[in-house]
Order: sequence, then structure tokens, then C-alpha cells
Amino acid sequence: MDVAPPYNRAEKHDSTTTAAAATDGKKPQSFVGRPPMASIEDDDERLLARIGYKQELRREFTKWSTVSYAISILGVLGSQPATYGVPISVGGPATAVWAWFVGSIMAMVIASCVAELVSAYPTAGGMYFVTKHVVPEKHVAIWAWIIGWCNFLGQATGVASLAYTIGQMILAGASMNSGLEDGTYAYSPTAAQTVLVAILVLFIFGAICSLTTRALHRIVLWFAPINILATIAICIALLVLTPDKRSAKFVFTDIEDYSGWGSRGFSFLLGFLNVAWVMTDYDGTTHMSEETHDAAVRGPLAIRLAVLVSGVLGWLLNITFTFCLTPTYMDDIVHSPTGLPVAQIFLNAGGRAGGTAMLFFVILVQFFTGASALLANARMTYAFARDEALPFSRFWSKVNTTTGTPVNAVWLVVFFCCCLNLIGIGSTETITAIFNLCAPCLDLSYIAVLFAHQVYADKVQFIEGPFTLGKWSKPLNYLAISWVLFISVVLFFPTAKPVTATNMNYAIVVAAFVGLFSLGWWWAGARHKYTGPRTQDLMHIVGESEPDEYA
Repeated sequence: MDVAPPYNRAEKHDSTTTAAAATDGKKPQSFVGRPPMASIEDDDERLLARIGYKQELRREFTKWSTVSYAISILGVLGSQPATYGVPISVGGPATAVWAWFVGSIMAMVIASCVAELVSAYPTAGGMYFVTKHVVPEKHVAIWAWIIGWCNFLGQATGVASLAYTIGQMILAGASMNSGLEDGTYAYSPTAAQTVLVAILVLFIFGAICSLTTRALHRIVLWFAPINILATIAICIALLVLTPDKRSAKFVFTDIEDYSGWGSRGFSFLLGFLNVAWVMTDYDGTTHMSEETHDAAVRGPLAIRLAVLVSGVLGWLLNITFTFCLTPTYMDDIVHSPTGLPVAQIFLNAGGRAGGTAMLFFVILVQFFTGASALLANARMTYAFARDEALPFSRFWSKVNTTTGTPVNAVWLVVFFCCCLNLIGIGSTETITAIFNLCAPCLDLSYIAVLFAHQVYADKVQFIEGPFTLGKWSKPLNYLAISWVLFISVVLFFPTAKPVTATNMNYAIVVAAFVGLFSLGWWWAGARHKYTGPRTQDLMHIVGESEPDEYA
């Protein structure tokens, strides 16, 4: 990977096209009489204007709050324990360890490819906006429509699922402290109680995300340090306090076929649901680009650093949890009366008090992740509405005059996620299927842009940003595309066989419904109104910068 000098970037931009010229010290003919592109480090507003949007939000996120935000939106300590039961229940202990290891490497590949594209066009729309600059003009509208809705839906299901898992964790903690009699806790939460707690959590998310950007910056700064320190502390505590730990052979080599599909290899692949759900939303950081200083530089750095840190911490957690399994973990851990396998691991190690303390920090970090995810989803909604892609777009894209943030978009996401969670009262299988759409929808929205970037490379000139993969760009893009297509197919399979109405993976059904609805809406009328990202030539409203560079 190599980083291109930020000053080696000049653009000619209007509402539909962008062309590049090398800045080698000579005045390019296409730039005669036009202002040069400002340096990215010094003038984010001019870069945004050159891209085609007016600066409406306040740039008050710094280097460290951006990195902290990127790490918190992955939120390994909160999200990984929520799904740890999946790999050990379908493929055994070693599946949890090695599926995470392989999945983290592939996550870094995808994240690096995403970082390269959003470095060139750092806007609140993220990868959705990049579509405009990798697809021929006549195809932009349909591509942007599909990618935008796919990204929005993936993020919304992610936010809803985070709130739901927080509800599960809080009530699991209540069960742990209610007293155990005959293998059953005195208190056992109902589906309706879990949903009600999730909705309360969503409202708290909304209140936080409605704050000013400066207040958010101050809050987010603490997210990553708490995440990292708590993860290390919990790993040490579990290894010290767990009285009977498993062997290294058990942890690193024991792969089973608990899924019933008749293949250890396929059961291992099903274990990728854990890492796929946690290590996604790479472009979440880019949705804060219009509130970040030097976004074209700091955004890509934060994305890659977050995946690296989260990958290492998640692997340590998987190894630690697996060492702390019991010999009969399928009965004692997977089917724990707490309803959460990791909660039982905490309870076994630290007792009621110690287990509750560890679970508290998991819930806290999961809360950080949920708030960060809703913030990204709200900024994506704001960008989508700014381009007239939503009903009542003018209202949802309005920036609150008091906070300087798109508060209306925040509460639209809160309301939508509440509606998703309410489904959980009537059907646990349906709500699980909806939540399972998070990773495939987000990853497919990324690779669609990567695919277009490669297919139309000879027809659409793409102007690289300060971060570029150089000669590795093409092979890594194709690797990312191949991996996401492969693993998405696997993740739509039921995780157990024989397949019944209870264990059926309904994600494919929900995905088909959403796809038909989105395309139906497009053909019914949206195609006559929606034209893709609505940029315009705004350089006349900002002052000139570096006027002597081409003199």
C-alpha cells in the first residue's frame, strides 16, 4: 500500500462529470482560467465544494475521535460475545478461533478497498456517493439507488440488532442475579420484554446522536480506550479465574459437524457468521466525513487501523472464551439458562458478582457500538435524502439550526429500527432473519461499487485520493468481490439440518422481499425523479486557495 501526496490532485468538476490532470508543475490546459484543487489537509470545505456539495455540518471530529469512532463502530467486546455461540454450536471450538482469524484478514482486504475509494470522495454518503464516479453517467441513477438502499438497510438492521442484543444482555444479567433453582433461573425474560428494552435503548441512542458534533467528538473520544482496556482486562480475568480450562489442542484443532450438514468443512464455513456480523460497516467512518478534519486522509487511516485493532482483540477474545469452555459446553454454555453463552462463561469464572461486572463492560461497549452505528446510519440517511431518494426528503435532510446536525434523520432511523424490533414480539425467527441481513447487505453494497470500479475503469476516469493501494488495487478488489459473494451465499444457508420452520434461515426471504420492493418502487416512479447524487458546481461560493500554484 502506498499513500499518494495530497497535493498531487487536481479536478475539474461540474454536476455530472469529473476529469483529472496531473499537477507536475505545469499548468494543464484543462485548468486555464480555473482555480486549482486545494490541498486536502488544509481545506476540507473546498474539497467538498469541488466534489459538489455545500458544507452544512461542522467539522469538529479530530484524528483521535475519528479513530476512536472507527474502532467503536466495530465494537468487538460488545458484538463478538453476542454471536460467539454460533461458531461453537455449528463447528466446534476451533471454528470460533480460525473462522475469526481468516475472516479478519478478509475484512482488512475489503476495508482497504473501501478506504481507497472513499479517500477520493469523502462525503456523508460514503460508498453510495462514490457510485457517481465509477459508473457511466447514464447508469448512475439505478446503481446509486440499489447501492444506497442496500447500504441504508444493512446499517438499519445492524442498529436494530445491536439494540436487541443489548436488551438480551441486560436481561441475561437480570437472570444471572435472580437465583438458580433446578437448572432454571427465577427470572426468565420474554420476547416482549427484550423488545421493550431494545426500544428504550434506541431512544437513548437517538438522544445522544442528536447532540452537536463537538459534544459527540468529546463523547466518542472515550469509546475506543474503554473498549481496548476492558477487552484486555476481561481476557486476563477469565484466564486467571476460570478453574478448569481446556487444552490448546481442544482450542486450536477441534472442529466438529454440529450443524448436521454432514461436513466439517461446511460447518466451519457457517461459523463465519460471527466475524461477518461483527467486522462490517467499514464505511461507517466515512459517513462522518463532512464532520471530520482532513477526512480524505484520516478516514481511510481510521478504517484500516480499526479493522486491525478489532481483528486482534476479537481473536484474543475467541481464544480466551474457548479456553474457558466446559467439557460439556454444548449443554452448559451453548444452552445456558442465561440465554447468552458468554454470560455463562463469565458466571463460571467470576461468580455472580464478577460475572455481572464483566457483562456490564460488554453491554457498555455494545452500547458504544450501537450509538456509533446509529450515527453513521443517520448521516447516510441525511446524504440519501439530500439527493431526493426518500419520501419527504427535504424534511429528512434538514440540518437542525441549534445543534448543526441532521436531527430529523436521526429520529427517522430510530423510528424505523423500533418498527423492526417490534417484529421480535411476534416472531423470533423473523427478527433473526432481518438482523442477518446486516452483513450481506453492507458487504454487497461495498463490492457492487468495487465491481463497477473495475468493470468501467476504461470508461470512467477515477481520480485517486491521498490513500491508494497502487499496483495491489485491482487484485485486492477482485479478491474482496470473490470473498463477499462466496461467504454471502454460505451465510444465507440454515445453520442446522434437518431444516425446520424454527431453524430456517429466513434472511434470503426477507432479502428477496426488500429487493423486490426497492426495484418495484424504482420502476413505479422513482426512476422519473431520482437522478443519483445531486452535486453541483459550488466553487464560486468558496474563496480561492493556493492561487500561485499554477501561476
